Amino acid sequence: MRKNYKIVPMDRSHIHEIALIERECFSEPWSEASLEEELYNPLCSFIVAQRPDGAVLGYAGLHAVMDEGYIDNIAVRSDYRGQGIADDLLEVFIRFGRAKLAFLTLEVRPSNEPAIQLYYKHGFAQVGRRKNYYENPKEDALIMTLEFPKEGGQI
Repeated sequence: MRKNYKIVPMDRSHIHEIALIERECFSEPWSEASLEEELYNPLCSFIVAQRPDGAVLGYAGLHAVMDEGYIDNIAVRSDYRGQGIADDLLEVFIRFGRAKLAFLTLEVRPSNEPAIQLYYKHGFAQVGRRKNYYENPKEDALIMTLEFPKEGGQI
């Protein structure tokens, strides 16, 4: 299937549509102001799946500190799910991680089976659980991590 989008760095023109996707996908969405602040954060990278007409189909955010990567969110508009967009966004961060990081980690709701399967598919493993991490509704978080072997086979 031919993909009708490209992955680009987030810029100010994407903020409003990302905020709409946040509200569609998350019970505690990031605000437009919070997203805009990340444009100036040197430890952060947000990427966007964008159609040729400029429409935002999905996005992902990563914070990297030293050799540790933390994936904030990956979200795709409901009318574009199942087309590989989340896979493509995640793969960008995995390629970056392999080159620059010791690991990528994230939290996910145990009830979010599609996301959990996405992360397993890309090699993440469940390494822990945070009790009552999420609100609205109250739920634990699964901690999932992908470690990158260093030269010589050591992690």
